[in-house]
Amino acid sequence: MTVTDHTAAGNEREAREEIRRRLLGAWHLVSYTATSTDGKVIHPLGPAPHGLIVYTPQGYMSAQLGRGDRPPMSSARLEDATADELAQAAAGYVAYGGPFEVVDPTTVEHHVTTSLFPNWIGRSQVRTVNFEGPLLKLGLVTPTRLWGAERTAELTWNRPT
Repeated sequence: MTVTDHTAAGNEREAREEIRRRLLGAWHLVSYTATSTDGKVIHPLGPAPHGLIVYTPQGYMSAQLGRGDRPPMSSARLEDATADELAQAAAGYVAYGGPFEVVDPTTVEHHVTTSLFPNWIGRSQVRTVNFEGPLLKLGLVTPTRLWGAERTAELTWNRPT
C-alpha cells in the first residue's frame, strides 16, 4: 500500500467515525415520506408520525415509529385487546433494533436482531445518512416496492429538546 492509499484509508475511517459520533444519541421523528418513481409522495405513517431512534456508543440502535393517529384500545391491558385491535395497532407501527455500523460516510447498516416484523430478523436495513443542519435524514439506498409502487423513502429526525 502506498502512502496515498494509507492516507485515503485513514481519511475514510475518520469520516466514518465522524458520522458514527454524530449519530449517537436519541432522535425524534419529524416526517416519513415515500416517493414513487412518478414523483407521487405519500406519508406511510400519516402526516404526524411519532418515532424515536437511538444509537448507542456500544454500537446498537433501536427504532420505534408509529402513526400519530393510532386509536387507543378498548382495554387498558394489552393482553385483553381484541385481535382486530392488535392487528390495527401493529399495522401502524414499525419497531426494530440491533447492532449498527457506518459502512461509509453516507451509509449506515442496521443489523436487525429484534423486530415487530419477524422477516427482518437476521437481515440488514441499509440507510443513506445525511445531516442537514440539526436534522438527520435516513433514506432507502435504492427504490423498493413499498405500498404498491417502486418508492424511495426518507425519514427526517431531530434531537429532542
